[in-house]
Amino acid sequence: MFEINGDKIGKGYKPYIIAELSANHGGDINRAKSSIKSAKDSGANAVKIQTYTPDTMTLNSCKKDFLIKEGIWSGYNLYQLYKEAHTPFEWHEELFNYAKSIGLTIFSTPFDESAVDLLEKLNTPAYKIASFEITDLPLIEYAASKQKPMLISTGMASTKEIKEAIDCCAKLGNHKVLIFHCISKYPAEISEYQLGDINYLKKKFKVEIGLSDHTVTNLAASLATALGACAIEKHFKLDNEECGPDSSFSVTPNELKSLVEECNLSFHASKLNYLKRSPSEKNNKKFRRSIYFVKNLPQGHILKKDDIRRIRPGYGLNPKYFTQIIGKKLSQSVEAADPVKWHCFE
Repeated sequence: MFEINGDKIGKGYKPYIIAELSANHGGDINRAKSSIKSAKDSGANAVKIQTYTPDTMTLNSCKKDFLIKEGIWSGYNLYQLYKEAHTPFEWHEELFNYAKSIGLTIFSTPFDESAVDLLEKLNTPAYKIASFEITDLPLIEYAASKQKPMLISTGMASTKEIKEAIDCCAKLGNHKVLIFHCISKYPAEISEYQLGDINYLKKKFKVEIGLSDHTVTNLAASLATALGACAIEKHFKLDNEECGPDSSFSVTPNELKSLVEECNLSFHASKLNYLKRSPSEKNNKKFRRSIYFVKNLPQGHILKKDDIRRIRPGYGLNPKYFTQIIGKKLSQSVEAADPVKWHCFE
């Protein structure tokens, strides 16, 4: 367990919901701020942005290595994609201050050391490492050295690569690590998520586990919460306007609000209770089966099998005593539809 701005993240605590703004500001800082406010109103614990420039991400080249040939970003070169999608460095202070002013935690994904330096100046409470950067151990080491919680997505990663990233944090004494089970496809189908791997990751790496959800519904997040995921990251947009390259797999404010509610319900519904029955069930016990007389019988009668039945409701003896009371002598007369009680016998 660790904390981000006072929110406890770990087993036994409500899922920590992160609204990932990503590129959904559409190049408009006012839209970014409105999105932050909407994330707060929808019940998210935090909003997350991304900190890079196209020049810190890649080269402006149209050589084949730099061209995107498939998926929703087909036709871009990498530089064009990141130029359209980036959140300008000069926006960061205003966005951080705005989020803080409305009481919403904000942090970011850095993509190089200069981004970490900027976020440190803004007193970021945590760092998120993207799936594509999980193998950039120098970046992870630099961010982990700041001793803030490290949230690391694992899309495409092997168990060896995940271990290397976690070990990179641990060797610096930073054990505030959460790894997000993640499928690096945009959008992804829920059938591709293999949510059973959440328990595998938990046992394998002994760190907190979350879900970075790239599906277009809330089902994966709810199921992941029931399986023990303690944080959920979901791409989020202000409305249905096509506002950036991530908008096609991002949820709207109403959908985000539903995500928060559904994940919280899943969390409460999946708590371990060692079969201590809910108080709401107590009154229903009267509708269980029990033993009733089905004939009018005199005092002294020796009870036969066809004198009684196991029926609802549950005011008579437990059905397990059915054969035990056959042959007993009645201590009093009884009527059909009377419950069988021990005091009815000598």
